Amino acid sequence: MKESAASVHRTVSHDLPLSREFEAFMAAGWAPSPLAGDVRLPVAGLTPARRARLSARFPGERLIVPAGELRVRSNDCDHRFRPHSAYAWLTGLTGEEQAGHVLVMEPDGPHGHEAVLYVRPRSPRTDAGFHRDRRYGEFWVGRRPDLAEAERMTGIRCADLEGRGTPPGRDTFADAELASALSELRLVKDAWEVGQLQLAVDHTAAGFEDVVRSLPQALTHPRGERWIEGVFGLRARAEGNGTGYETIAAAGAHACVLHWIRNDGPLDPRQLLLLDAGVETDSLYTADITRTLPLSGRFSPVQRQVYELVLAAQEAGIAALRPGARFRDFHRAAMRVIAEGLTEWGVLKSPEGDFHRRYTLCSSGHMLGLDVHDCAQARATAYLDGVLEEGQVLTVEPGLYLQPDDETLPVELRGIGVRIEDDLVITAEGARMMSGALPRTPDAIEAWMGALAEGH
Repeated sequence: MKESAASVHRTVSHDLPLSREFEAFMAAGWAPSPLAGDVRLPVAGLTPARRARLSARFPGERLIVPAGELRVRSNDCDHRFRPHSAYAWLTGLTGEEQAGHVLVMEPDGPHGHEAVLYVRPRSPRTDAGFHRDRRYGEFWVGRRPDLAEAERMTGIRCADLEGRGTPPGRDTFADAELASALSELRLVKDAWEVGQLQLAVDHTAAGFEDVVRSLPQALTHPRGERWIEGVFGLRARAEGNGTGYETIAAAGAHACVLHWIRNDGPLDPRQLLLLDAGVETDSLYTADITRTLPLSGRFSPVQRQVYELVLAAQEAGIAALRPGARFRDFHRAAMRVIAEGLTEWGVLKSPEGDFHRRYTLCSSGHMLGLDVHDCAQARATAYLDGVLEEGQVLTVEPGLYLQPDDETLPVELRGIGVRIEDDLVITAEGARMMSGALPRTPDAIEAWMGALAEGH
């Protein structure tokens, strides 16, 4: 983690040399520019309890939770940075300036652990790094808090990253047990987290409306799928941190590719558009919603047939959600409907067995939170084979992916892909639909698209 002094100023081949006189000139004449006094993070009051729960899992052990490092995209250009979700959950820090920072929880005898946050503070104006360092310099990438400001923001004791060294301890990037524990601690969301997820869902619903309004332009573009991706991405960046995952804008047979993110195809008004997209808030909580829309504004009879079977499967899955139910129950309920429907169509000889998976393939949902596939390092006993609890947030998203070259299907069904995905929070009574602002039934979708097309 420690950087050598020689690496501090990250320059490139086309940077011009500086004279000593210029460096002296740059070091003088700067007014103080402290951050405002009210910089404490809204979530700072919740993070001590989160760290205490982690501390109780690992008494007497040093715990290391890195934010992660910048990754090169091309030559001297880095990918946009997003902190590791465990680091964000424990500190409340979510900004791009967190690259390289590390939370260390030091054993503190009977008190559990003391949290120490090792950060790269802003460069003093006497250090040329503030204007020369392309990767971390303030003139290049913006203001960072100093140590005192970082402590006020988080309520955590802060120290300079340069002097940290690398003491041994459990590291979330290397220790599976620590990674599992952090995933499991995040399975149940508190009220603040649910509020952030609802905010993400609401922004996502607005993004879907933007997409429908943009369809006339998208339909004329040779890469209409990418037009759709861009329209949604504008909403995501304007309202939050960006998209929570790469947007899937899949038209026609592309919808049969589960994670189609090339988004380079045209749009045909005779086809369906499968749009799977989510806005990530500035707090890094993401929505995950899918709607399958008729590009003409009206479902054809065969498109409606496929859509209504998927919708019936989703409704069966949602009905199975309640505290104490097995996590796998909602998927099984949805798949029973799919298998029976495929049998009624004559595609399957019987709903028994797992032959329906040829046409639907993946699971019908997952936990949702700071990651789109949240808590993925949790042990199976706590997640996949566990039971649902009040406060968990998850998706229900059955689909049918009828491949264009699948000769087991009638010709008229080939090349149709439909997924319907909503975000739900488990309540004492069952589950609350968080994404209900977006229509789900065929009739409601047609009416919604028609109203948006008319500018209502």
